[in-house]
Amino acid sequence: QVQLVESGGGWVQPGASLRLSCAASGTSISAYAMGWYRQAPGKQRELVAGITSDSRTIYGDFVKGRFAASRDNAKNTVFLQMNSLTPEDTAVYYCRAGRPYLVSNPNYWGQGTQVTVSS
Repeated sequence: QVQLVESGGGWVQPGASLRLSCAASGTSISAYAMGWYRQAPGKQRELVAGITSDSRTIYGDFVKGRFAASRDNAKNTVFLQMNSLTPEDTAVYYCRAGRPYLVSNPNYWGQGTQVTVSS
């Protein structure tokens, strides 16, 4: 079992930055692929960023170089640095873990953290 707790969300103005954290417990995530997803009201949940166990990353097309995923296995934590935020980035952001792939069974989700971008 992997428990995931996201933090770092909040309200920011357009153009600002946020750094989300996802702290894992229950087991080491070093062998897990980790992912950040988001879900805006009325929309489907979508992949924001994925990071493999060896720190290769992939991003949703809408990221356009603004976000960066990273991981610190010693701290059992993954991060999502988000820059140049726009109102379209407003959503609940979720962390996901799967081994060896995000979609492997079982996989685990956190409860999410709200990000609101508004002037």
